[in-house]
Amino acid sequence: MAAILPNLDELPRQNASQVKNRWGDVVRQVQKTGSLAVTNHSTVEMVLLTAATYNQLVEDAQALKAREQSVLDELGRRFDVRLGVLQQPEAAAQVGKLFAAKGKLGRRPKAGDTF
Repeated sequence: MAAILPNLDELPRQNASQVKNRWGDVVRQVQKTGSLAVTNHSTVEMVLLTAATYNQLVEDAQALKAREQSVLDELGRRFDVRLGVLQQPEAAAQVGKLFAAKGKLGRRPKAGDTF
């Protein structure tokens, strides 16, 4: 299940000095909100996450990578099937006939079984 995280601009913020000097408060805030933006001179430099949120992000990234790999594997399989057809001995002759026809059809196209 994908982790739902707020945008960076919507995160609660603490500056780096507050994080350093009030670590206990920061930990409680992260546990309460799930994440916290740490700023330095009003620029977000890092985000603190709970361990559960981090683990969920890792699981989501791994699931996405596995899904991408399965899609790539299926595309590779389909490519190999099509390439196998093109490598058949009669394929060259069929392609030659196609080019020789110069766009003219040998018969009328059929619009479907009910046409």
